[in-house]
Amino acid sequence: MINVIVSGFNGSMGQKAVKMVNESTDMQLVAGFNPVVKDLNPENYGLNKNVKIFNQVSKIDTKADVWIDFSIPSAVFDNTKFAIGKGIRPVIGTSGMSEDQTAELKKMADAKGLGGIIASNFGLSAVLMMKFAQVAAKYFDESEIVEKHHEDKIDAPSGTALNTARLIYQARGHEQIPHSNNDPMHTRGGDYHGIKIHALRLPGFVADEEVIFGGVGETLTISQSTTDRESFMTGVKLAIHEIMSIYHLVIGLEQII
Repeated sequence: MINVIVSGFNGSMGQKAVKMVNESTDMQLVAGFNPVVKDLNPENYGLNKNVKIFNQVSKIDTKADVWIDFSIPSAVFDNTKFAIGKGIRPVIGTSGMSEDQTAELKKMADAKGLGGIIASNFGLSAVLMMKFAQVAAKYFDESEIVEKHHEDKIDAPSGTALNTARLIYQARGHEQIPHSNNDPMHTRGGDYHGIKIHALRLPGFVADEEVIFGGVGETLTISQSTTDRESFMTGVKLAIHEIMSIYHLVIGLEQII
């Protein structure tokens, strides 16, 4: 049985993760963590009475195999450091960490021989979109990314958009050359090695992204749409089973599918 702690257990994504764990025949929820909760009675959250609820990371003493994190960008780095330090395999779906922070966490996990994953997106359609974009990048020198999320998403650009840009840049091996810097109203979006990223935050969206490649006389658009957060749990479950048999930290679900 795989024992699981869910960080951000009562948030919108955390609740989906708890449901996935509870419905799995080979997983067991042993604890939930959220620093903002006051009530530590699991039954008041609809959880089994044997599940422990924590609001201070320093007090977590429950033995677990996996730490699922759907918390907030400002907390995820410290949460993941704690999990790795305790020998708990991290499955991180919270975006907002810098490349330096990700590199530090990978170094820590790899030194301990601890399997884990940090993924900008656990949706299979989004991950496949990134892989397809990486292939297309070898044939198109120019591209832009448009990501659309619900109005409550804290960070921008999304981790998915940033990782897509990173994969495109790696596939090309060089920066994209900008055409103009004349943009007094900053309408050209963010910039990752010349690749422009545009972030929308509007009600009605869950998580959508499109990558538009432009060439002489043609364009290619690769897009995906998420209409229900439930879809992310397929990737989370796949990742949990994968990291139980590896001994390093993987960056991106695309590395294991």
